[in-house]
Amino acid sequence: MSWTEERIEKLKKLWGSGKTAAEIAEALGDVTRNAVIGKANRLGLSAKSTPAVAKPKKKVIPAHRACQWPIGHPGEDNFHFCGDEAVPSKPYCLKHCNMAYQNKDNS
Repeated sequence: MSWTEERIEKLKKLWGSGKTAAEIAEALGDVTRNAVIGKANRLGLSAKSTPAVAKPKKKVIPAHRACQWPIGHPGEDNFHFCGDEAVPSKPYCLKHCNMAYQNKDNS
């Protein structure tokens, strides 16, 4: 099988119409789905995105994890959380970790 100008034009038309690579391969005949994808890539045709092939979105990890130590009493106007940078894998900043996590040896 060779990519003649006629076959390339048909590929472009079918690709632009939203056909899958397998459907295009079948319409062209004597060509595989992978050959269609390879030729489309070499021609610079836009990538197709289908729900079955779409990449899952990556989980966004916030750059700043805020300390969750409560300040004040819930329900009061001035109630809030500390908000300083939390220690990795802990919900509190260093100051509040030292308050929350007491060493058992210091009885």
